[in-house]
Amino acid sequence: MKILVPVDGSTHSQSAIRFLASRNRLIGANADIEVLNVQQPVPARAARVVGKDVVRSYYDDESAKAMKPALAALKKAGVEAKPLVRVGHAAEEIAAVAEKSAPDLVVMGSHGHGAFAGLILGSVTNGVLARTTTPLLVLRERAGHKAAPADSLKVGIAVDGSKFGKAAVKYVLKHRDLLGAQPQLTLLHVVPDFAGAVMPDMAGIALPAMRPEEIKAMQDKAFATAVDPMRKLFAKEGVAMQAIALIGNAGDEIAAYAKKNKLDLLVLGSHGYGAFKQAVLGSVATRVAATCDTPLLLVR
Repeated sequence: MKILVPVDGSTHSQSAIRFLASRNRLIGANADIEVLNVQQPVPARAARVVGKDVVRSYYDDESAKAMKPALAALKKAGVEAKPLVRVGHAAEEIAAVAEKSAPDLVVMGSHGHGAFAGLILGSVTNGVLARTTTPLLVLRERAGHKAAPADSLKVGIAVDGSKFGKAAVKYVLKHRDLLGAQPQLTLLHVVPDFAGAVMPDMAGIALPAMRPEEIKAMQDKAFATAVDPMRKLFAKEGVAMQAIALIGNAGDEIAAYAKKNKLDLLVLGSHGYGAFKQAVLGSVATRVAATCDTPLLLVR
């Protein structure tokens, strides 16, 4: 598996390195890891004054400071990572390297967390999402979870019956070394809450539109339609999994399940691609990112 991990020397990028260093099964499968540092350009006027050699030396020194701890941690874990240095806008350069080297995954630490554009995943992460469709694993510092997880992860995979959920499942099955030797895999599908449907009677009083058994039958059918094809994919690969039906708003319910069950990772297939928050992530992924800090693997 080929992985690109951008680092800037911050605690957020350190969390990405800790995660990769903890992937014993992945490392044992000869993971190909590239560590990228992007330096902000020195202003043109200052560069002309000091000269190209001084500027290049400055870039080399600063990038070495940022990458040295990351390379050392990966080496200690058994990986000889390849260092890459670029100069420019961070998100643009990360996306450009991802497009050129075609990794299976980009792993980023992010400090962002909130309900507003640019705060959910951080400006650089959002910028990368807007510029490439390479699968992206976003790791955020979690309260009480400073250490890297165990090799075998508890993973939730959101499926909705679309090709995007199917893409997420296929990605997990193809790259399951990332998840450890014996991961606990759970398919999550959120069915509508038809109980809120009402109709007025002759007196104008709202009455339930469906009986409880009718609601249950519709929810079961929706669940089976979305999940059964995914079960077949897991069965074909001989991989164990369980499937859970949630009821309500998709983003809220997936986030709540992840927090309650202390998942190590949420995998989301997303159709988003564009320059704005909603277009980049898609509404469900945006809601999940805004309401829980579980690491997100976004597959598009």
